[in-house]
Amino acid sequence: MTLFEIIILAIIQGVTEFLPISSSGHLLLPAELFGWVSQGLAFDVAVHVGSLLAVMIYFRQEIAQMTVAWVTKGFTKEQSTDSKLAWYVIIATIPAVIIGFVMKDWIELNARTALVIAATTIIFGLALWYADATAKRTQELTSLNWKQALLIGLAQVLALIPGTSRSGITMTAGLMLGLNRESCARFSFLLSIPVILGAGLLATLDLLQANEAVDWSALLYGAAFSFVSAYLCIYLFLSWISRIGMLPFVIYRLLLGVILLWFVFA
Repeated sequence: MTLFEIIILAIIQGVTEFLPISSSGHLLLPAELFGWVSQGLAFDVAVHVGSLLAVMIYFRQEIAQMTVAWVTKGFTKEQSTDSKLAWYVIIATIPAVIIGFVMKDWIELNARTALVIAATTIIFGLALWYADATAKRTQELTSLNWKQALLIGLAQVLALIPGTSRSGITMTAGLMLGLNRESCARFSFLLSIPVILGAGLLATLDLLQANEAVDWSALLYGAAFSFVSAYLCIYLFLSWISRIGMLPFVIYRLLLGVILLWFVFA
């Protein structure tokens, strides 16, 4: 890859990892529009590391509080708000881990197509619009319970289908359960930490088995630009989401889905 391609792909990965607009749909576009080659396993690991560092640094205070609370109170009857939130992140992660382990190979072989990505981009974009337009959006993250966390985790399983958008489907579920927009986004971002970590570890194992040649400068640039774009994305999204709502992202998803359908049937 050229430096320009590295920068563009890293920014795409960093931004779309957290916005409800589907990273897989966007990563198809450079190949379809410009004939760019696959980014490769090593680069995939690098941009995942950049995204993971961004979300962990942004939520460093919450992560520290949740970790301390989980260790000190997580196994007692006197649960704190932070220890409960830590448990909810764990509970919501379990379904994706189990189903992802069982279905990973089948999804890679059968679902990673432009048609599937176009369809899910549109369908789950409309679901996001419906949830945002009709839900009450009154509940704060501090009042989340384990049943709601589990339902959000079950919804996250759908993100294994390319084009769904992990952040999009978890925010959709959160909105439908009554969480306000910012609470949905914050829980979705916290939930991304074990997911990105797991995906990065799996990609690393695949990389070690593939014995792929490594371009270290490409990895450094990829991780750096992924980190910067992901951090800015998280900051701006949380700053704006209560005011702008989900409609701009819904419209964008619909346009992206139409463009992908055009490539499929052109």
